[in-house]
Amino acid sequence: MRVVFAGTPEAAVPSLDAVAASSHELVGVVTRPDAPSGRGRRLEASPVRRRAEELGVPVLTPTRVKDPDFLDALTALAPDACPVVAYGNLIPEQALQIPRLGWINLHFSLLPAWRGAAPVQHAIMAGDEVTGASTFVIEKGLDTGPVLGVMTETIRAADTAGDLLSRLATAGAALLVATIDGLETGDLVAVPQPGEGVSLAPKIEVDDARIVWSRPASAVDRL
Repeated sequence: MRVVFAGTPEAAVPSLDAVAASSHELVGVVTRPDAPSGRGRRLEASPVRRRAEELGVPVLTPTRVKDPDFLDALTALAPDACPVVAYGNLIPEQALQIPRLGWINLHFSLLPAWRGAAPVQHAIMAGDEVTGASTFVIEKGLDTGPVLGVMTETIRAADTAGDLLSRLATAGAALLVATIDGLETGDLVAVPQPGEGVSLAPKIEVDDARIVWSRPASAVDRL
């Protein structure tokens, strides 16, 4: 199948590599525009952009996904599916309709648990013993689309969010490719998420990270 990959941070690079090495034709990559970074606030390309350029894949960096120029460029690439990992922008209806099999997101939780921007951090903070990753079809709601595949991962006692995310990013890459394979063969059926067990994982703000020393030691340790 023809695929256009969308992602931005380092955690998305294993999936980009896995898609590029798969039997599918990677015809383009979408990522966030270059952004200021470091003390000098110099513009830097995203990790996904840097890796895509190493692979020699055309890169699109729209400021807004609903811009007509971007939608025209995506349409011209004629993707069958758009796999997504931590892209960082909402996908508008006009863009969702372009690939015939949709935008397929790899999300680092067992949906419907921890919908949102920081699922790994919230799973650790909550004291979950098991988490995982899910692939699902993106729709208008926040991480509410029907699920195509899942994998589980044990949260270890000493895991930081970085430790856990690194493992999920690597294992999740294989899940994403297997999902695209299943869509191509028609073997996968998307299953609606249950209404029970929903939890939200918004971006971690400064106040969320403040330690309250009167809380149990286990909660302080997780934070």
